Amino acid sequence: MQSTRVADVVVVGGGHAGCEAALAAARLGLDTLLVSGSIDRIAAMSCNPAIGGVGKGHLVKELDVLGGEMARIADATGIHFRTLNESRGPAVRATRCQSDMDRYAAAMRAVVAATPGLRLRQDDVVGIVVEDDGAGPRVVGARTRHGEVLRARAVVLTTGTFLGGLLHRGDDRQPGGRAGEAPAAGLSASLAAHGLELGRLKTGTCPRLDARSIAMGRLEEQRPDMPAPRFSIDSDATPPLPQVSCRLTRTTAETHRVIRDAIANGRSPLFNGTIEGRGPRYCPSLEDKVVRFADKESHLIFLEPHGLDTFEVYPNGLSTSLPPDVQLAFLRTIPGLEDVEVTRWGYAVEYDFVPPTQLWPSLQTRAIAGLFCAGQLNGTTGYEEAAIQGLLAGINAAHLLLGREPVVLRRDEAYAGVLVDDLTSRGTEEPYRMFTSRAEHRLVLREDNVAARLLERSDAIGLASAARRERARAFEARVAAEIAWLKSARVLPGDDVNGVLVAAGTAPLLETTTAAQLLRRPQLDAATVWGLAGRADMPDPALAFRIDVELTYGGYLDRAWKEVARERALDDEPLPAQLFERLAGERLPGISNEVREKLLRLRPQTLGQASRVSGITPAAVGLLSVEARRLRRAPP
Repeated sequence: MQSTRVADVVVVGGGHAGCEAALAAARLGLDTLLVSGSIDRIAAMSCNPAIGGVGKGHLVKELDVLGGEMARIADATGIHFRTLNESRGPAVRATRCQSDMDRYAAAMRAVVAATPGLRLRQDDVVGIVVEDDGAGPRVVGARTRHGEVLRARAVVLTTGTFLGGLLHRGDDRQPGGRAGEAPAAGLSASLAAHGLELGRLKTGTCPRLDARSIAMGRLEEQRPDMPAPRFSIDSDATPPLPQVSCRLTRTTAETHRVIRDAIANGRSPLFNGTIEGRGPRYCPSLEDKVVRFADKESHLIFLEPHGLDTFEVYPNGLSTSLPPDVQLAFLRTIPGLEDVEVTRWGYAVEYDFVPPTQLWPSLQTRAIAGLFCAGQLNGTTGYEEAAIQGLLAGINAAHLLLGREPVVLRRDEAYAGVLVDDLTSRGTEEPYRMFTSRAEHRLVLREDNVAARLLERSDAIGLASAARRERARAFEARVAAEIAWLKSARVLPGDDVNGVLVAAGTAPLLETTTAAQLLRRPQLDAATVWGLAGRADMPDPALAFRIDVELTYGGYLDRAWKEVARERALDDEPLPAQLFERLAGERLPGISNEVREKLLRLRPQTLGQASRVSGITPAAVGLLSVEARRLRRAPP
């Protein structure tokens, strides 16, 4: 068996997590090797052709400020951009784009191939190599199917759905991480042999349809937003590719009957016991929706183009593992799809994952130093959740080797912080998907203030380009300057001013006020207020929106930041190692056996992390705080 030192960091897997991890490590100066079972399939969009969405768009913008690549590639290859929840509050508004799937993957592969210090290897990793140097187990490399040991100082696993992957389509079962590609054989056994617990999850994808066989003209058109919202600070305002529309349709009572009959006849692997892994609750398969929401007469379906140079369409909302004949039967009961032809059948995939409570918040495994896990391997679902984990794992692998502190984002600092904290403190028993509802501080975690939240972190990491950080800093300076001007600019009552106000549906002025106070009136848009204050140079929409939010929601934001300060006090209170030594050796008065076992298993590093562990009561948190302070005061 060959054993050669090939890199500082080996990244296993070339999906969205693997690309971001490898790019981050290489850009931070580490010699990096990305190992993929198929170099041609690096950065493939295996499921839907979209980036972003509620909660997910926030992650993509955070990734951009921190120096990741997904936002730039999505902006460059997007063919349908929209702002979701535009009629709702600013905390839940989110950017989403349909990407040209082939162009997205090609653009990301080009970036990976051109990055200095990043090399590619097409091979299958079947195991990790671990040594104990006296300080505990440490990963020293990865073993390939060809018997080679790729020695490295750190390994990042981003295997997606390939770890023990099993594809289901009716009665047909075959090994695979996705259609047409083999699973990662042997790696599960290797991880288990080195002390990592594994679980089993399930996800799925939709059939792909031939657009030429769909009656598009009969269906509701969903046009892209103009001007288009953008993910990256680096992107121009106008998308470089032509923008196209999506179409909307719905399932029918007949659709649901076909599916119920198939389930009753034992033809659904999801319901006949064939599939054992647990699927995503918030993105269920169509057959799951028909059973769980039996009172609903129909479900909305979005027909999303794969790209500009293909006739394939992704029917978002029709994920299924039913056999092909049933898929075709229910598809042809949907308006506009009566004569539809299928280009690729939908399927479900079961795969092994590493329950993420076995990871430190840096995404390094607790059991094996130098081994990091990211993406669906940690129990998440979605390109965006995978990409941000890959970025953080790549950064922290590099920081470990460079002797720097790990980057651990707080829950009040980023959705990425919520994601990682939820995974490592609470774990997951189903594929985890990011939602704004998961963030208790979502009013301060908006898309529009990402740069303000993360610029200091970005500067410290040094991964984002200086130009990108300078653009973000300039934007924040303009926000501050405009808010200061609005607070000082006076608007006088008069016929001309009051005429505009009455026309806008709001009360006339009785006395002089500031432009900032006027902007708080919900009936007035930013352009009207700027005009009434005597300004012709109206800020761009992104700047105007940010200013509007800061002024309109000022009181709510003040209260939100006070709550953040209270939580930070808990996160700033470390739990000393002696506390866990005492818990291991004896019972701490007032701490139940259940709480004691969880604390010893998870070993939270701060009181805040302990408070978020499932089953840890406020009373237990208070006792831990008292004991931690006593131990810190005790003489060595």
